[in-house]
Amino acid sequence: MDRNTLRACREDPRRTSTDIQISVTSPNEPVPSRRTIRRLCNLLDCMDEDQSKNHSYAPQYQCPTVKHGGGSVMVWGCFSDTSMGPLKRIVGTMNRYVYEDILENTMRPWARSNSGRSWVFQQDNDPKQTSGHVANWFRRRRVDLLEWPSQSPDLNPIEHMWEELERRLKRVRASNANQIFAQLEAVWKSIPMTVVQTLLDSMPRRCQAVIDAKGYPTKY
Repeated sequence: MDRNTLRACREDPRRTSTDIQISVTSPNEPVPSRRTIRRLCNLLDCMDEDQSKNHSYAPQYQCPTVKHGGGSVMVWGCFSDTSMGPLKRIVGTMNRYVYEDILENTMRPWARSNSGRSWVFQQDNDPKQTSGHVANWFRRRRVDLLEWPSQSPDLNPIEHMWEELERRLKRVRASNANQIFAQLEAVWKSIPMTVVQTLLDSMPRRCQAVIDAKGYPTKY
């Protein structure tokens, strides 16, 4: 599955993770999540970068209307049914300690100010996010955590919000990592609540689609 995914990334780097997910899935193999596909495509990008003498990104791996300028940005974001949440830039490696810091100093203050004390948090089921270290944080802070199947990216609204962000970045131009993040943050904050509400309203249909598909990809 990894080999097929990498091959699909290399053949057409501008394909979306959803398109690749559908193309590489077969009845006898597990369904790769869009998060996994993006990770593999990013890995391929880094491999191509390392093979380049001047260490610049290969042009075909850049969005045609965005100038990366050899920079890259990792971000964490969240939203609720009342507002778009903060977009946090991650510098260095994202590990369980960095994630705990985001939960403590970014997510929790924002959630409490926007949703009071009654809210449920949904996170990616990434290993660093489900580690015992992070689980202890949720217990200490008494944060209600939504339980959901880790191999069902269809049920994670943030995945579709990232795709919405990518669509809105088509006209963005930046020459370095700082400018990229500034543009990302501006676009993130500009996403209207009508987009959020439409996404949340689709969740019952998504749940039913996952059930009907019996583990295979859905149109979502």
